[in-house]
Amino acid sequence: MATLTAQPTPAPSRALQGILCVEIGMLLFVGQDALMKSMLLAYPVWLLIFVRSIVTLLVLTPLIWWLGAPHRLLTPLWPLHLARAFLFASGFSMFYAAFPFMGLAAVSTIFFAAPLVTALMAALFLGETIGPHRSMALATGFIGVLIAMNPGGDSFSWVALLPLCTAVTYAMSQILARRIGDRESTLTVGLYTLSFAGMLILPMGWLVNQLIEITPATHHLRWDLPAEAFTDLPRLALLGSIGMAAYMLVSRAYQVANASLIAPFDYSYLPLATFVAWIFWNETPGLNTIAGMVLITGSGLYLGLRELRAARLNDKAPVTAETIFVPGNPLTPQIPDLDKTQ
Repeated sequence: MATLTAQPTPAPSRALQGILCVEIGMLLFVGQDALMKSMLLAYPVWLLIFVRSIVTLLVLTPLIWWLGAPHRLLTPLWPLHLARAFLFASGFSMFYAAFPFMGLAAVSTIFFAAPLVTALMAALFLGETIGPHRSMALATGFIGVLIAMNPGGDSFSWVALLPLCTAVTYAMSQILARRIGDRESTLTVGLYTLSFAGMLILPMGWLVNQLIEITPATHHLRWDLPAEAFTDLPRLALLGSIGMAAYMLVSRAYQVANASLIAPFDYSYLPLATFVAWIFWNETPGLNTIAGMVLITGSGLYLGLRELRAARLNDKAPVTAETIFVPGNPLTPQIPDLDKTQ
């Protein structure tokens, strides 16, 4: 399985390259989500997720042949891949379905509880130990989630549960990824997840349309193919291309520099998303969103850096795709190291 090996002590040039890659990647992820938010005015969420998966597949498929590893597509673990694909499709459907109702910063802040939920699930289902330091960090982070959601407040809406559910589906996908472990290559995991997700997302959208009433407020959940989609193919392709480029840049960042150096920059997504939302939609996050953002970011950074420190002290395996939290595309597999032929 392709791994992203952190360099022992990166030279200043490699460290700078890593920081630039992750920051440009975060900016592109914000751009992808902003474009998604704007396109939901004209297109159903199911179509946009489907297009994004197809574009990613069009990039990964020739990459497999270029790496000379088509044999790695053979897998006995298709039920696990199918389960991850369902989590991908349902998780992102809920994440983007919240966009028309909530600010980009608010949705993203709640979703960033994903690493906290992952740590909790790893303790419950994988038997991983949570010491007092991690327990305090988890408690602080979940308090931040509650503050950001503001239950009981006048501004609370059930829609705030959607990004929280996405955080849960992300955590579940990480647990499945650990079950898969090194038995599958990163490319295999990626292609099967995206292929199955592409097949699932459209019937999933049809089922939702049978269960709920489509109103002007839920117009982005409708089941149809707008006629303008055929003339808007460049913008649809751009949506998928931006996300793919962002993920490759973030992957590259973890390949050229220490994960302990790069990981904190993942959280730059939140202020970038806040700024972009203010520029384009005049969205100003409330005090509860800002307070929750600070607590979630602080606890997430503490958990991540403490995990990296423990891995170094215990001489554990290097950081892999499944241990890296990348916002905006959490269930998409990591791109392999392009400097190597696996």
